[in-house]
Amino acid sequence: MPEPTPVSMSATLAADEALARRRRAGERVMSMASGEIGLPVLPALRDRLAAAADENAYGSVAGSPSLRTAVAGYWERRGLDVDPGLVVAGPGSKSLLFALLLAIGGDVIVPVPSWVSYAAQARLVGARPIPVPILPGQGGVPDPDLLREAVADARAAGQRPRAVVVTVPDNPTGTVASAATVRRLAQAARELDLVIVSDEIYGDLVYDSSEPAVSPALHAPERTVVTTGLTKNLALGGWRTGVTRLPDSELGRALHTRLLAVASQIWSSPPAPVQTAAAYAFGEPPEVVERVAASRRLHEKVVRAVAARFTAVGAGLAPIAATCYLYPDFEPLREHLAETHGVHGGDGLAAMLSERYGVGVLPATAFGDAARPLRIRAATSHFYGETAEQQTAALEAAGSADPLALPWIRESVDRVGEVLADLTSAPVPASAPHA
Repeated sequence: MPEPTPVSMSATLAADEALARRRRAGERVMSMASGEIGLPVLPALRDRLAAAADENAYGSVAGSPSLRTAVAGYWERRGLDVDPGLVVAGPGSKSLLFALLLAIGGDVIVPVPSWVSYAAQARLVGARPIPVPILPGQGGVPDPDLLREAVADARAAGQRPRAVVVTVPDNPTGTVASAATVRRLAQAARELDLVIVSDEIYGDLVYDSSEPAVSPALHAPERTVVTTGLTKNLALGGWRTGVTRLPDSELGRALHTRLLAVASQIWSSPPAPVQTAAAYAFGEPPEVVERVAASRRLHEKVVRAVAARFTAVGAGLAPIAATCYLYPDFEPLREHLAETHGVHGGDGLAAMLSERYGVGVLPATAFGDAARPLRIRAATSHFYGETAEQQTAALEAAGSADPLALPWIRESVDRVGEVLADLTSAPVPASAPHA
């Protein structure tokens, strides 16, 4: 019998659990490790979920007709027309991404850096993740020229790259690939006969609405699969609802058939009550649109304030254009961190921030980067308050006032500044160095 495929716990979820244990033990900790959005459920969605509680039948594998129709309208409003028959819903976009890799087959190109689960999921389906670096400041999309080289080398070595996964906007960097880069990526995928899997779950969280993220589906519609969900824009991570848009082409229809077969064997159908509420959300009535806009304003104001704390101490940071993520580079401080703290790479830096200061972040290695770079991924999505009342106040302040004036947000932002100031000026600690 073959050995099980080695797989580690998701870095974001593991970090959250570790911080939760420390908090329960009475330690002072600050979670900047995961991107779970700390905001309350919109009341209109809560009411619809409650009203649908008696919907207990399995339903269609692809999702209910009302949900798929609403999702088709959602994408149509973004310039991506789709037949509802080519929309598939599932229990989270994460599950759909895994099922898609199974349905596509072959090895998978992943950007470096990229979300923690892409490479892990590729290995779980028996594929090889093939890493390709991004262009500076354009996270989520592999450099199209390096993509061509990597595919040529992989095929010469007997590998079978068949898909490239992209994220627009990006986690972990909070940046958005330019329209030109996305267009070049689409052209390269067409030349190389690759399926593009475009994870667009952060698409509604681009700060400048006049310059939205560009989907590869606009440039290579016949081979681009798009996924999204309600986890980020409406902070509904626990509801586990995702959707995917299959291309209207021979390839897309074949993928649709295989994806439904995979889904039927893994999750049967999405949770029925959640589908009812999700259909309402994807229909984008005014209260949903306003909630997403308020969330976007809140993310921008808080993450920019935290970004300023990183750059103030000399860390490099590409301008954040979306989401609640930062990917600072402490390379300008390498000599100081090595001499003062014995820190030589991202793993050591993340360990020190956690152990000495109680600040949970993730090292760049969690996102496929090398160990030597002094990069970490930090998220600000837990800064909005511990209660629904505080979080609602933060949303309201983002639209009519300054959320940074709220004491619990100010405290978190100031704590980041204090930790970074101490990190870049403190004497050698008595504890052992972090290699």
